[in-house]
Order: sequence, then structure tokens, then C-alpha cells
Amino acid sequence: MGESASAKQSDDMSWGEVAQLGLRYGKIPLALLAVEALYWFITQPSDTLALIQVTEAYIWNEVTQLMFGEGASTLSTHNGWLTRIDFYHESFPEFDNRVGLYVSDECAGVHEMIFLSTLVLMTDGVTQREKFKAVAVMCGIVYVLNIVRLVAFYPIAVEGCLANPNQPDCLNNMWNFHTFVYQWGFLIVLLIMWLVWFKYVGGASKAMKASQEEKEQWRIVIRKRWEQKHAALIGIMFLFFGIAWFWVNGNSTAMDAKNIIDYCAFSELTTSNCYEAQNTWDNAIQGAWSFAVLGIVIGTIGFYEIERKDENGEWPVYDTNDSNEVEQPKSKKEKPKGSWRKRSQSNEEE
Repeated sequence: MGESASAKQSDDMSWGEVAQLGLRYGKIPLALLAVEALYWFITQPSDTLALIQVTEAYIWNEVTQLMFGEGASTLSTHNGWLTRIDFYHESFPEFDNRVGLYVSDECAGVHEMIFLSTLVLMTDGVTQREKFKAVAVMCGIVYVLNIVRLVAFYPIAVEGCLANPNQPDCLNNMWNFHTFVYQWGFLIVLLIMWLVWFKYVGGASKAMKASQEEKEQWRIVIRKRWEQKHAALIGIMFLFFGIAWFWVNGNSTAMDAKNIIDYCAFSELTTSNCYEAQNTWDNAIQGAWSFAVLGIVIGTIGFYEIERKDENGEWPVYDTNDSNEVEQPKSKKEKPKGSWRKRSQSNEEE
């Protein structure tokens, strides 16, 4: 009885260990915020992920026609890219019984892939090989789930319009489904996927092991030895972030162009003024993106360092007194005081 109780007690995590685990994984939300800011700069120009958008629109159209008939949908261009899908059904509103949609950069699923990849890559105690395998598999699953989400639009729209044919509000079920999945559905699925994987690989127990039995010969860790130049790099990173923000939000020309773009998108206009405004906005975003990326690179160099194992296969251990121990051999011996005659006499007496 005593042995079983002690064994059970050893398996339980103390509050100190829970706090330690929380601190180790507290960096994940910070990384997610950085990734969100990075993704915001990427997707500000229209059709930033055009190649992925085109492939998903093609698959979306082909699967819809395969499941619901060749006349169910057609593929056409939107802003010069083959990303527009038109649904057809006799119960749909509008004069030609058509509903137009398109695959935007936000609908491409890349946002979800980056979010999930960050969760996996920031998980401690798991080998790099396991992380990259998990990222590849999970991103593939997200890609397929996103196609399933797009294909589900047609039957949901048809079901709503059959119950209330030729009425604009018959499409509300489709729009509500899109809004829920976009705001909450994918987030819930991504967190469940990560939690299942985290439980499967034993992430909590691996993170708490004192002896990290990792097979990698190198790892990227938060810098343990800070110098003035590293702090300067962090400062330059924030400076570049400020320049990137001001490059867009402090640019009146760019903001006026953005207002024109929003009006053109709302009114479905394709005038020369709309194209000119789009080019102006894209140039402003590209400039901001360049400063942001450069700032991230500089900040990463200052904040992180690469550790390598020594000849014994152990990770380096840094001591705060190392700098003092290194400086001691370099200290000069004290010079003898007094005149040279007195020193010579004292040496002869000895």
C-alpha cells in the first residue's frame, strides 16, 4: 500500500512543475501573435497567394461538378485570376439563377496551416523530425478540409433555396456556415488536432524531463548570453516594424487608394481608376512587407542562437561566472612599489 501510494504521488505533477511547464509553453502565444502580424502583411495585397487560390478553385469546381452535375458550377476569372466559382440552380435568386463566389487569399487555408505549424514547431521536447512530419501531415489534412468546406457551400445553398426559392435570404444558411467555419470552426479543429498530436507524442512528459534525450546535433533556442549588440538588433527590429506600420497607415495616398479599392469591390467595378488604386495599394504593402521581413530577420538573429552538442553529446551549459573566470587569467600582476635601488637591496638581502 505504501509503495503504490508513493508511486502514485511521484506520477502527479507538483504546482511548481505545472508553473514550469506553463512558462515553457508561454512562448507559444507570443509566437502566434508574431505569425499573425506576419500573415497580415502577406495578405494585405489582393491575391497574394494566387497560385494556391487557383489550384483550390480548380479542385473546388471539378469536385462540385463531379458530385452535383456539370451544370452545377463554372470556373471564371476574378481580378485576372481563375478563382471565381459560379453556382447554378433553378431555385437560386437573381435573374439567371446564379450565385458568384471566389477563393480569396484568406479562404486558401494557408492561414490555418501557418497557425497549426507554429503550434507544432514551438512544442518543446519533440524531435525536429517528428515536428516536420506532423506539420506535413496536418497541413495536408487542413488542405483537404478546406476543399470539403468549399464543396459544402453548394448543397447548403440548394437546400436553403429549395425551401424558399428565388428569395435572396435563402442563401443565409450558406453565409452563416461560411462565417462560423471562418471565425470558429477551423480554430476548434486546429486546436483539437494539435492536442491529439501533443497527447500522442507525450509532449507534457517530454517537456518535463530534465535530461533531454534529443537526437539532434543542433537546436535553435532563446539566447542565454546577451550583449549590447543583441539588444541593439531587437531595437532595430521594433524600429523596422514601426516603419512598416507607418508605410501603410501613415501614407495618405495608400489609404485613399484602399478606400477606392473597397468601393470598387463593393460595386463590382473594373475601371482604370480601380486598377490604379490597386497598384498604389500593392506598392505600399510591398514596401511595408519588405521592412517587416527585414525586421523579423534582424530580430531573430538577436533573440535566438544555435546550440550544438559537444564531443560528449551534451548540450552546452552556461554559467554566469564564466565571464569572470575568463577575465582573471588576463589580469596583470601588481607592480612592486618604491625606487629601483630599494627593490634591488631587498632582493639581495633575500
